[in-house]
Amino acid sequence: MSSSGNPSGLHVAIVMDGNGRWASKRFLPRLAGHKQGVEALKRIVRACPSRGIAALTVFAFSSENWSRPADEVSGLMDILVGALTREVAQLSAEGVRIRFVGSRAGLSEKVQHGLSQAELDTSGNTSLDLNICFNYGGRWDIVQAANALVARGAAITEQTLGEAMALAPSTDPDLLIRTGGEFRISNFLLWQSAYSELIFSPKLWPDYAESDLDAALEEFASRERRFGKTSAQIA
Repeated sequence: MSSSGNPSGLHVAIVMDGNGRWASKRFLPRLAGHKQGVEALKRIVRACPSRGIAALTVFAFSSENWSRPADEVSGLMDILVGALTREVAQLSAEGVRIRFVGSRAGLSEKVQHGLSQAELDTSGNTSLDLNICFNYGGRWDIVQAANALVARGAAITEQTLGEAMALAPSTDPDLLIRTGGEFRISNFLLWQSAYSELIFSPKLWPDYAESDLDAALEEFASRERRFGKTSAQIA
């Protein structure tokens, strides 16, 4: 695969699950959980550079999430636009480069403009690559990559397909974390997570803290990554 802008650090991916359940436990509307989830994301983004994380990729909105109740989907879009308005300038000042990964089809003109502007405003930053998977699905990603190669008349190989993925040119995630106590990756980075270390946290995403990230990184550091080789070969 092609390299990221900062290949010397870790690439961590997170399925940010549990916002709705966090709100329900507190007898709050589900959107209250999603708003609190934005605060958790800000907390983790700011923790990354000091922990050697060069890239953070998060699953913010699945292509399957359109099937949720219309008021929740509409509210999620409003939360996104509000976050773009409030947070991008501060994130940019902290050196975060934002990229939205996924299909723009079906998004309103206002949302599409907000995504593009955030990418433009942060394009020169280097402290952390923040990839936000929005209207994204792993199967969609593989299909769009294959279609792009067919349209160009290019051969479909492991290398060319990887380079056509929506997340490229970022490296594949070293570590994939899912919060919320579920044990699946739910169509997230299916191609790119082939050799990612997986950690499942019982914490609901709004409660996920820097200490939880530290525990995940400690667990990651204890694992032996063989990439198909034997332990003796790695040693």
